[in-house]
Amino acid sequence: MTLNEARRVVIKIGSALVVDPATATPREGWMDQVAADVAALRASGKEVVLVSSGAVALARRALGLTKRVLKLEEKQAAAAVGQIRLAGAWQQALSAHGMNAAQVLLTLAESEDRRRYLNARATLHTLLELGCVPVINENDTVATSEIRFGDNDRLAARVAEMIGADALVLLSDIDGLYTADPRKDPEAAHLPVVERLTDEIMAMGGEPPPGYSSGGMRTKLIAAKIATGAGCAMAISRGDQPHPVAALANGGRSTWFLPAPEGRTARKSWIAGSISPSGILVVDDGAARALRGGRSLLPAGVRNVMGQFQRGDAVSVQDAAGHELARGLSAYDSDDAARIAGHRSDEIEALLGWRGRDEIIHRDDLALL
Repeated sequence: MTLNEARRVVIKIGSALVVDPATATPREGWMDQVAADVAALRASGKEVVLVSSGAVALARRALGLTKRVLKLEEKQAAAAVGQIRLAGAWQQALSAHGMNAAQVLLTLAESEDRRRYLNARATLHTLLELGCVPVINENDTVATSEIRFGDNDRLAARVAEMIGADALVLLSDIDGLYTADPRKDPEAAHLPVVERLTDEIMAMGGEPPPGYSSGGMRTKLIAAKIATGAGCAMAISRGDQPHPVAALANGGRSTWFLPAPEGRTARKSWIAGSISPSGILVVDDGAARALRGGRSLLPAGVRNVMGQFQRGDAVSVQDAAGHELARGLSAYDSDDAARIAGHRSDEIEALLGWRGRDEIIHRDDLALL
């Protein structure tokens, strides 16, 4: 696997890379080089999402919160101040290379609640379609539980899963995974490729390093498990070098975690076999053929809507004879689905008074039976 093979890329950047510890200010020169790398990826036809830490670190000195462990409410306050500074720094860096930055604040809950997941995914897809570079950060300001180590590593993996990314890049202070901590063991061997995340591999994770960074190898391995399980390759490579993304794309030293062979179908298998459908959509012969051909389900092909369900619920897709063709996650609740059934997608806004998705079930949310 190489970065050049990917079509959609998520790049996670830690606090220790973004923030100059001597001044507690953004490393503007380094961020400009990352922005140049992102521009090069986009010029080659790739879509790019950044997941950037650094909000709390950027605000600690200004708020007089250095040299001690912060209480939860102090972390939240620092995040509120720092998020503005972090977004501004990325906006400046990206706009210098002709790109529009879009700040998106998420929590892990957005990937656990189905409706919030669909909303977040739709927003990110729309931003990418509009040519923006989403810059995502954990929404620490409204966190209701203690901000945990490595949240942005895991969040980056969840984002990669959410948008169907082909590659997740974790820029770090180390050039990949070693059999032991190379700072302590001179015999530690670098692993350029990890085909499977076995118990032995997971045991190679260590404690988080001191300083601004709150990740460590353990959380990166957890992120790898999430990403590869969703069919996304993941790389750990050095970020503390000039043009770190270009260096990785050019074959720089790193560790690539290969996607699980079953990863692309794992979520659809879950939809097909592990969810009890809340309703039924009856489709015509044309829609049935389109579904078998890998297409999404459009409202024009729906002939009847049965049962009560909400947006994001699982529904059964059946033909006129009652044979179940597929299961999927509906983009509309049952009342709205009934209103647009049999109509073209360009009529949705007139029928509902608002414009939703063109598809009742997107092919990414559909599992054929």
